[in-house]
Amino acid sequence: MVNHKPLILVVEDDTPVRNLMTVTLKTNDYKFLTAQSGNAAIMEASSHNPDIVLLDLGLPDMDGVEVIKKIRTWSNMPIIVISARSEDSDKIEALDAGADDYLTKPFSVEELLARLRVIQRRLAVMQTGTQSSVFQNGKLTVDYAAGCAYIDGDEMHLTPMEYKLLCLLAQNVGKVLTHTFITSKVWGSSMESDVASLRVFMATLRKKLEAGGEMQYIQTHIGIGYRMLKVE
Repeated sequence: MVNHKPLILVVEDDTPVRNLMTVTLKTNDYKFLTAQSGNAAIMEASSHNPDIVLLDLGLPDMDGVEVIKKIRTWSNMPIIVISARSEDSDKIEALDAGADDYLTKPFSVEELLARLRVIQRRLAVMQTGTQSSVFQNGKLTVDYAAGCAYIDGDEMHLTPMEYKLLCLLAQNVGKVLTHTFITSKVWGSSMESDVASLRVFMATLRKKLEAGGEMQYIQTHIGIGYRMLKVE
């Protein structure tokens, strides 16, 4: 299988940070483009159709969230926000606008590369053209066709709501899903009571996933949402 390194658009107006990111990408054989403003980012994204966008929020001509919204009107290209804004409200706004992930500055190059690998795995699945009817992640197997889930070969006894949540997380493995996104997908609404119910269901689902083992499948982003981790 050919190891296809994706084309990455780096949107960052801070020269030292941009240089750190481009040197990291170059060292790891990634192809990349750069943009230093929101308008330039939109132009590069529309003309070159990159595989992944690394996006700063504090751009000189417009907020990065606006860039996300504009790109999302015509493309689902993965967008990883890299920003000094560390408030939950900023993360939620970016993720709800359509960002796939959020990395807070200062960040380690190892973490950036790890996030890119997660996105690459998702792209590889998407590029096969069809999603497999069986999802495999470590000891977890979800058979979408049969409507069953297994841990280490043993069938999990899940409630219908737990199964719906598990499928949603599995179909977005590696991606942070906000409370609003999950509740609107599963309940069709997003009221405060739905978020409270979600926490209860996620707690019971996590207990069943991690019973008898130390493996963590679900990562909680406090005040934001949840992510299913890719387990090797």
